[in-house]
Amino acid sequence: MNSIFQTSEVFVSENQFIAEFSNSVTLHIKREDLLHPEVSGNKFRKLKYSVLKASELKKNCLLTFGGAHSNHVAATAAAGKLEGIATIGFIRGDELEFQKEKWSPTLTYANSCGMKLKFISREEYRNKESEAFLNQLQSQFPDAMIIPEGGTSELAIKGCEEIISEADREYDYICTSVGTGGTMAGLINASSSHQNILGFSALKSKHLSEEIKRMTTNTNWSINTNYHFGGYAKISVELIQFINDFFRKTRIKLDPVYTGKLLFGIFELAQKNYFPKGSKILAIHTGGLQGIEGMNERLRKKAQPQIITEL
Repeated sequence: MNSIFQTSEVFVSENQFIAEFSNSVTLHIKREDLLHPEVSGNKFRKLKYSVLKASELKKNCLLTFGGAHSNHVAATAAAGKLEGIATIGFIRGDELEFQKEKWSPTLTYANSCGMKLKFISREEYRNKESEAFLNQLQSQFPDAMIIPEGGTSELAIKGCEEIISEADREYDYICTSVGTGGTMAGLINASSSHQNILGFSALKSKHLSEEIKRMTTNTNWSINTNYHFGGYAKISVELIQFINDFFRKTRIKLDPVYTGKLLFGIFELAQKNYFPKGSKILAIHTGGLQGIEGMNERLRKKAQPQIITEL
């Protein structure tokens, strides 16, 4: 069976014009969300070399970690189904093990792809990066390729470096949302020295810059922490309205955890003349659209406006 990471089943991402602001600043968006219908965006890039490495090492399982709404868990499960390789997801929150009716759409989807879900306590989940815990897992699952939470690793960074094409050298700013930092590190490594890589933090964290420094030696980057809307997966009515207006005008869906915050931040900064006159901006659409259903489920319970996906 051919791998989706090596065949023409993958769509080629393209840059789509979005807006020109008053000071001749232009914005394009790189449609990484169109890479593949089931494993899209930065998750495709992050998984590519891990899956190929697993095949090279004759591993027959992908083992990873995530929360109940994790894009990475969903993408890993989908990749495993498409590649014909088993998947195991260690999920934060042992209370969900016997409450299947409370599973998120993400977990339900991962399970439908054949992923074996193992629910562990939040306390145990904190050990997911410890050497002792990982050694124990490797002994328990000797045929598994263990992939970190969010997919970030040296192999993932290598994959994310491929987001940047030669044609993208014309942009002055390349903007991306930031979670674990792997995507941004790949963009930094692949960028030209004249380009500014601007990350928009999707979570309230004081350690992202340190993580980026650990993954790259280049210095042409910065992280904006003003648009996390209160923290990871935290949103507001204002953000939902922006996402819905953006979709009505462009027909491009944005997820509320990452790309919605990214584009909101870019538009606000552009309107405040943050970018020098004539700057060309490229925003990376990292996918994550599978998370919209779960977020709308939460919004319905709170009787709040929902994210529209159809016109």
